[in-house]
Amino acid sequence: MKTSVQARLDPELQAVLERLTKQLGWSPSRVLREGLRLMDRQYGASPKKKIIGLGEFDAGPSDLATNKKHLEGYGRW
Repeated sequence: MKTSVQARLDPELQAVLERLTKQLGWSPSRVLREGLRLMDRQYGASPKKKIIGLGEFDAGPSDLATNKKHLEGYGRW
């Protein structure tokens, strides 16, 4: 991956970049790097979504579907 990036800025963003460099005393590169870090924190990879309660309950025998002993009389009135 390249270590440098070239970007076109409209006059408004150019003014913002110049204002931030003067206000913070940073180089334009540092201002852009910090901006990317902030964007990554806000929109970066989110943790994987989990199904709540998955595997957390002991609701009885784990072999209900395969053990015929548990199915005796099931479905009969």
